[in-house]
Amino acid sequence: MSVGRPREFDTNQALDDALDVFWRNGYEGTSILELTEAMGINRPSLYAAFGNKEALFHKAIDRYMEIRACHLLSALDEPTARAVVKKLWSGNIELISNSKNPRGCFLVQSALACGDAAESIRKEMVKRRSKCEKLLCQRLERAIEEGDLPADSNAQQLAKYVSTVSYGIAVQAAGGAGRKQLCEVADLALQAFPD
Repeated sequence: MSVGRPREFDTNQALDDALDVFWRNGYEGTSILELTEAMGINRPSLYAAFGNKEALFHKAIDRYMEIRACHLLSALDEPTARAVVKKLWSGNIELISNSKNPRGCFLVQSALACGDAAESIRKEMVKRRSKCEKLLCQRLERAIEEGDLPADSNAQQLAKYVSTVSYGIAVQAAGGAGRKQLCEVADLALQAFPD
């Protein structure tokens, strides 16, 4: 039985390169040609290793969450709700203002302008953002139960607030706001978070 030729490229590096293209251009704004050029592979190799464009995009989302946005989950381990929010926002600012990354948040940028043909992508991004918000809500509910937040706090509203500020910061970064400006916004927003 023939084994076939081994891959002659680093799949993780190729996936990172695809992620950057999707992050910069969005799902619909990215062509297969742009992907193959950025990844340094040909079209058959792309399809053999990653499937079609949509399958590659899903793998890029997973890679983003695992490697670039890992602070989202690690922030939930902070000892207080305020520390969770502070780490979440500072991690976001670090990620979106890092000159090695495209501007803005991949979870926001990549699906903002999806048309009907990419409705499944838009829904997937909404689902991913909702999952992050739900995890945050659960952490804030725990903070209320532990007395870290006032008993009359609404975890769902607070999670929505924190997420909205996060996405707003990402949009500002995509528009050219620098790290200092983004930190000032996060500091001001943190003043409205309950103790």
